[in-house]
Amino acid sequence: MVGDIWHDVFLWKDRVHVGRRYQIILEVDDILDEIIEDAPLTAFDLLFDNGRDDVHLARSAASWLRQRTMSSSAKRAFSTGILGRVARLRFRRLVSQHCPDLHFDDSDFRIVEGVETDFVLQASEKSKHILNESSKLLPIFGELSAIAEAGGVSLGADLADGGEQGIRPTPTFDRGLPRRFADFRTLGDALEYAARGRRGLNFHDSRGTLSRVYYYSELYSDAVAAARRMISEGIRPSDRVAIIAETGPNYAALFFGAVLAGALPTPLPLPTSFGGRESYIDQIMAQMENCSPSLFLFPDELDDLGRSAAERRGCKAYAFEEFQTIPAIECELPITKPTDACYLQYSSGSTRLPQGILVTHEALLSNLKAHGLGLELKQSDRCISWLPWYHDLGLVGCLLSPIANQVSVDFLRTEDFARRPLAWLDLITRNQGTSISYSPTFGYEICSRRISSQVDVSERFDLARWRIAGNGADMIRPDVMQSFTNALQPAGFKSSAFLPSYGLAEATLVVTLMPPGEGIKVELVEEERLSGTTRDISRPARYRAIVNCGKPVRDMEVEIRGENDETKGDHQIGKVWCRGPSVMHSYFRNSDATAACLVDGWLSTGDMGYMADGYVFIVGRAKDMIIINGKNHWPQDIEWAVEQLPGFNHGDIAAFAVETENGEEAPAVLVHCRVSDPAERVKLREQIMAKVRSVTGMSCVVELVPPRTLPRTSTGKLSRAKAKKLYLSGELEPYILAA
Repeated sequence: MVGDIWHDVFLWKDRVHVGRRYQIILEVDDILDEIIEDAPLTAFDLLFDNGRDDVHLARSAASWLRQRTMSSSAKRAFSTGILGRVARLRFRRLVSQHCPDLHFDDSDFRIVEGVETDFVLQASEKSKHILNESSKLLPIFGELSAIAEAGGVSLGADLADGGEQGIRPTPTFDRGLPRRFADFRTLGDALEYAARGRRGLNFHDSRGTLSRVYYYSELYSDAVAAARRMISEGIRPSDRVAIIAETGPNYAALFFGAVLAGALPTPLPLPTSFGGRESYIDQIMAQMENCSPSLFLFPDELDDLGRSAAERRGCKAYAFEEFQTIPAIECELPITKPTDACYLQYSSGSTRLPQGILVTHEALLSNLKAHGLGLELKQSDRCISWLPWYHDLGLVGCLLSPIANQVSVDFLRTEDFARRPLAWLDLITRNQGTSISYSPTFGYEICSRRISSQVDVSERFDLARWRIAGNGADMIRPDVMQSFTNALQPAGFKSSAFLPSYGLAEATLVVTLMPPGEGIKVELVEEERLSGTTRDISRPARYRAIVNCGKPVRDMEVEIRGENDETKGDHQIGKVWCRGPSVMHSYFRNSDATAACLVDGWLSTGDMGYMADGYVFIVGRAKDMIIINGKNHWPQDIEWAVEQLPGFNHGDIAAFAVETENGEEAPAVLVHCRVSDPAERVKLREQIMAKVRSVTGMSCVVELVPPRTLPRTSTGKLSRAKAKKLYLSGELEPYILAA
């Protein structure tokens, strides 16, 4: 909005001090930039000269405006620059009323000229020292915060042309900071550059209401303080700092604090609903045993779990808020090289125990640059995400990439998305710029199911500006994407916004991307080609839709290889290998696993696929393949077929191979059963057996299990390997059915 004034104040209080920092950011809107783009800098100097009193400043502004050819609303908007003086006077007046022994004059404040039309009014070192030492400000802490948090409401909302009142998000546009596509030496350098601008992170509650604005400048300041606290606690370069990855400012500051301290932040997952307390502790203990952290940090609400895990491991541990009470000693931060390790990322562990992946600064930034260029980032772009920060797509794609490429982000916690998935679409609707937002297939599926009950989606949602609807982190299902498009088209969603991709943590994040605007493209492939067998001409041909995952990103190579490492040609299925500067250095403390997948700089991804005209098509995970009588069967084909029966959702079925009583292998299918009548259960089992027989051509073992008992990874994906292990060990007990 023309004349929109953004105000923010950063005031902290703890046991020692209050008002550590007081800052008001005044920003004249980008629309106004265009109106007065030819204004000489001397004019701004005149209007915001620190030596003039408020009356003189107002007269200077009026005189200057009379010389301009501007609309009345633009003149009115530009004149709001004097609000900096108003804010200063109000702050001084409020303090003097409650603390008459504290005195402020103009020398206690300075106006710092920022880029273009940005101006920062902040307390001088003298003022900050007075505030730090004064406990008398405690009673008016809330009032001081309200000066800025009320923003344009209390300091001139009448000058703004509408807009919501109260807390304001970080801006989408920032013409004053030239975009750099992650061309930095280190991740710390990337954050320092982003901190020079106005963008940042925005956190929303379970209903999608903005609850916390976190400018990159504030994140950088907090990260420096966190780094100094870590150093005071004995953290040294290359030490591991394990952090429970809760979506919020605390984790962001601690992650970057560890980076600036030269340590390796190691994100650990939050508890999920798929296991109990002991199961969760066992999970993070496996990761902590591998990484041997020198420090363990966790959210306050997980205090009991965190301290139990720390006690078992025998490492120093703090809750987030407790850690902030540690003095941040003044010290020089270590100098980091691009070849140094940046962080330790654990795989989701869907087929094995989680592996720690060492990612260097140069590998990370190479991938982030490729990501930003591949998305063709624009000044109008804004990221919206609900993905967890312990997963590579959430951490790298939706936190580190926006910072390194200077993009503002709106976050919804993963658990809040699970409860109210349509809040995700609400956030995208409210974005006045163009949106970039990623989700695995199941996220789109959940939304399309919820939307079916909406009377008129066009009244609630406006998705016409959703430029990139990314899809990754799991197999992409064209049928789900089509259902989502059908449900959201009335709200302006375009199927061309879909952007399929392929990647893995071992390559930092992204390996391939579809060019923006091309949408989802599929090829229909005969099942015999997928299974590597000769077609039975007596049966009708069956096809599976394989999604085009795009071309390799900048500096990345992809090859398809056969069993003897020979390179395959177009449309020949084989193992997917990739090579590039963002491929991992190694698995942490696992040289055998590293040697098994890294050969001459090439990474064996563990996936099967093929290439065509430079595009990559992913068929499935090699380890998940079910091989029976020499014929290959993909478990997702069986699972998707069963899902077509009424009453099943994505994730309700797990397929794998088992050995039968006669020593032969057969496909086994575990299915969540929500039917209570014994006769109906028997009928359901027969329907499933018939469905699987139509896909595989053979009989299968079908077991009905209680809802929500099939295991999942920390990112919510079905774990077939663990389901098989639990089933064979008897830990996963199916319902007993009549013969």
